[in-house]
Amino acid sequence: MGAGPAIIFAHGLGGNHLSWWQQMPHFAERHTCIAFAHRGFAPSDPIAGGPHPRDYVDDLEALIAHLRLTDVRIVAQSMGGWSAVEYALRRPAALKGLVLAATSGTLDPRAADPTGGAQLDAWQREAAAQHAALRDRGIHVAAGARMTMEQPAHHFLYASIDAINAALDKEAVRQRLGETRVRGLDDARRIAVPTLFVTGAEDIVFPSFIAPHLAAAMAKGRAAQIANAGHSAYFERPTQFNRLVSDFLAEAG
Repeated sequence: MGAGPAIIFAHGLGGNHLSWWQQMPHFAERHTCIAFAHRGFAPSDPIAGGPHPRDYVDDLEALIAHLRLTDVRIVAQSMGGWSAVEYALRRPAALKGLVLAATSGTLDPRAADPTGGAQLDAWQREAAAQHAALRDRGIHVAAGARMTMEQPAHHFLYASIDAINAALDKEAVRQRLGETRVRGLDDARRIAVPTLFVTGAEDIVFPSFIAPHLAAAMAKGRAAQIANAGHSAYFERPTQFNRLVSDFLAEAG
């Protein structure tokens, strides 16, 4: 969709290529926009035993080669960060800009916690309690309570997109994501491409306080936070999200 330098959008565990419906038309004014579904996520074919995140970077690399793209930027949310971070490490010269939305991908947040993990442990305990409370109310954790109250139609759409992949064992995928989130700050320092972390101030899935510390480890990293937004700021606050990403990509080139 669109024309110009390419942007590839990589979705999270609760989404697929449709998740970027508020980004594709916006960025298509100046870019060729590509949204794909990770392996095992509809309309991609089911995978025996379920998809494994270690394969995502190979799929992304194959997609870029198939499309013959040589001028690439990646915008990744949550699970999509596993594809994006690994690609940035594998093919740094092919990438012009990287946006990590509510994700550190394969970079372990604990490695960037300045308290040695104490703050992360406290955050995880509080987040787990909030997850349980939201599920009891029938609220999608990755959408959050605010989206449900202020934008019920958006929450319905988010949950409906997620339900397209109802047959997928997402708990198994989530466990595999955790098992492959093992890279430390030395790997973060290897990411030389301009990188923007975008987080939601009310995220209870990704520890937003970690993003500035990871960004500081990168030669060209920066972090921005969107107020009144949860894990899916791109979905919940698209105007703010799109502006941040547009300004960043314009500067990155």
